[in-house]
Formats: sequence, structure tokens, C-alpha cells
Amino acid sequence: MSRRLKATERRATILAVAKVLFSDKGYHGVSVDEIARRLGVSPAILYRHFPSKEALYEEVLNEIACKRESYVDAVVNSDGSFDNVLRSITRIYVDSVSKDPDYLRMELQSALEGSSATREFFENRWRPFTDFIEYSVKDLRSRQGVAAVDPHVAALMFQGMIREALYAKCIYQSSRYRDLELQELVDALITLFLEAIGYQAG
Repeated sequence: MSRRLKATERRATILAVAKVLFSDKGYHGVSVDEIARRLGVSPAILYRHFPSKEALYEEVLNEIACKRESYVDAVVNSDGSFDNVLRSITRIYVDSVSKDPDYLRMELQSALEGSSATREFFENRWRPFTDFIEYSVKDLRSRQGVAAVDPHVAALMFQGMIREALYAKCIYQSSRYRDLELQELVDALITLFLEAIGYQAG
């Protein structure tokens, strides 16, 4: 006879299974019945822990939010230069996200479904980069440390490159980049980005 799960264990199991299904099919592509079937329980068990599918989805997002990266040490231990800080915080982010491909799949699904609340959640995950790049490029531009580039466009360019690298290596597992380690690929992209905006170190 199998051991009966404690409430906290059952809740954690539900969240883990729901996350996989939401990442595969999106919010609208998954029903409570399907989640229950995958768990081998009745829908009533799910409703004991979560009042609705929406509440379950929100809790999956909250679980992701609780695992957010901290960039404090990266900034404190850097030399303070734009390129050094950017490389440091990007390495932390890429390492964290690459360990959880379901997060990337959920981000893709949310973009397709068009939910403004969910899209905002994923955009906020990128905010440390976009804010840092926009602020830094504005400052560097005033001191001729970069070319006359639009800070918003620069931030979008960076975000697109890093996101695509993560998709290529963690989701698509593209054979074109098989010989490149993820961090090696990301580091090369950062170098290209710095060259593209005309960054002058020092």
C-alpha cells in the first residue's frame, strides 16, 4: 500500500506536474481533469489545494518568482564597469534558467496566449537587464562611451540574443550550436553586443 502524502507534499507534487503540463500546452491547453489524471487523483483532490485552475497557474508562477536570481554579489564583486557587470549578471541568469527549461516553455506559451498578466510576469524577469542596459547606455552615451544608440533598442537587442541562445540550447537543442557550451555562446553574444553598440571600455 502506498504511503499517503502529507498536504505539503501533495501540494508540491501538484505544482510540479502542473508546471510541466502548462509548459507543454499553455494555460488554455490544460484542464484540471488532465492534471488530475497525470497525478492519478480525482479533480476534487486538486480543488482541495487550489480553488481553480487560475489559482493553480498563479501559484506555479509564484514558485518561479521565489527562485528569482540575486545579482547583488555579481555587482559587488565586479570592477563596476558596464561590460563586467553585464557579463556577471547574465551568467547568473543563464545558469539559473537553463536548469529549468519548463520556465522557458511557459514563457513561450504565455507569449502565444497573449495574457497581459502572464506576459508582464515574464517581462519582469528580464527587467534587471533592460533597466541596467537602458540606464548604462544613456550614461555612457553622454560620455561618448558608446555610439549614439537608442537605449531601448539596445536593451531589446540584448534580450533577444540571450533569449534565443537559451531557446537554441535548452528548448530546440539545435545541432548548429552543439559544439558550443551555453555560457560560451552567451559570452560570444555579449561581446558582439558590446561591439554593436560601440562600447569603449575604460
